[in-house]
Amino acid sequence: MNPEMEILWKLLAALAIGLLIGIERGWSGRQEEEGVRVAGLRTFSLIGLLGGISAMISGELGVWFLASAFLAIALMIVAGHVLEARKSGDLGTTTAFSMMLTFTLAAWAALGYYNYAVGAAVVVVALLGMKPVLHKWLRNIEIEEIYAGIKLLIISVILLPLLPNRGFGPWEALNPYWIWLMVVLICGISFVGYFAIKHVGNRLGILVTSITGGLASSTAVTLSLSEFAREFPVKKLFMGGVMIASSIMFIRVMVEVAIVNPALLAKLWLPVLIMFFCVLGGGYWLWRSSSFKEADPDLHLDNPFKLTMALKFGLLLAVIMFLSAAMLDWFGDRGIYALAIISGLMDVDAITLSLSRLALDELSHKTAVMGIVLASATNTIIKGFIFAFFVGFVESRRLIGLLIVAVIPGLLTALVINFL
Repeated sequence: MNPEMEILWKLLAALAIGLLIGIERGWSGRQEEEGVRVAGLRTFSLIGLLGGISAMISGELGVWFLASAFLAIALMIVAGHVLEARKSGDLGTTTAFSMMLTFTLAAWAALGYYNYAVGAAVVVVALLGMKPVLHKWLRNIEIEEIYAGIKLLIISVILLPLLPNRGFGPWEALNPYWIWLMVVLICGISFVGYFAIKHVGNRLGILVTSITGGLASSTAVTLSLSEFAREFPVKKLFMGGVMIASSIMFIRVMVEVAIVNPALLAKLWLPVLIMFFCVLGGGYWLWRSSSFKEADPDLHLDNPFKLTMALKFGLLLAVIMFLSAAMLDWFGDRGIYALAIISGLMDVDAITLSLSRLALDELSHKTAVMGIVLASATNTIIKGFIFAFFVGFVESRRLIGLLIVAVIPGLLTALVINFL
């Protein structure tokens, strides 16, 4: 690109940043009279151009020119904000900070980073425009959830870097850093699922509640829906919810494998995807065919993060990792398959993460894939028996049968891909 075009692109990017933020600020203050607002579309556009031109001139005169220009514009913005606050009593500083950020992003664009600067401007516009939504979320957040978020940050940002990143014990199967990293991963996924349920799920009924609840814990959804099913004469609706929540577990498995060992996805994605669609399709059919659609369960999930639960999962993952290495050494592939089935009765995340990790070094990909598929299928079927324990086996026969039928195609596909 020739120098003239480069200068033009930089100035256009600086102007675009001012226009983007100015449009949002102008729209948010559109009901105010002309001349009353501190800044609107034109002012933000001019600030963007000023930032871009100042950055380009600083390339000739030195960085002090850009710093002086920013200081001058900042003083003007502060003075305007103080006068406006005295006049109207509005102490909000969002527009003032937006103006300074516009200058900074425009200067960044003029320094050659216009792709990043424009992208950041889009994020700024999104944050400014989402004010009602963000404030609504904040009003709904409880103190326990804030503490949970702080704890999650502590175990990820502070504790995780302190752990040694190497193997310990027999077969060097226990890596403290990796085990805790997986604890953070699972807690993070459950944290997202918890808030999805709180802010979306319960308002839209069993269908969305089951989908969002499956992100946090499909077992918790199964237990909650089982409790509701005992109180309603129509069981089919809640069976459908259990299957839909169980299908989301396969998404979790794919995400976990993609993070730990993406190479496994080449042989894993098809059988897992088949089971996902079969289980989801069966659940949707039960939900649609039910004659009772008014149930809107208040799905109960515990605090999104508890340190004791994180420690228990970390301990379970460590045990599964140790047993995986031991079973592979003692019994070969058959030991892995047996462990996968047994582990699937309790939890699918731990065995998925363990086998994905083991397949990085000593475990064959076909054995890891088959073990993950077996654990996923077992964990899916066990949901039917959990439901039957609370509701009754006779009433739950259809659910158990559908779950078994739904996982068979995935199991057969995994066998064909890995052994034929």
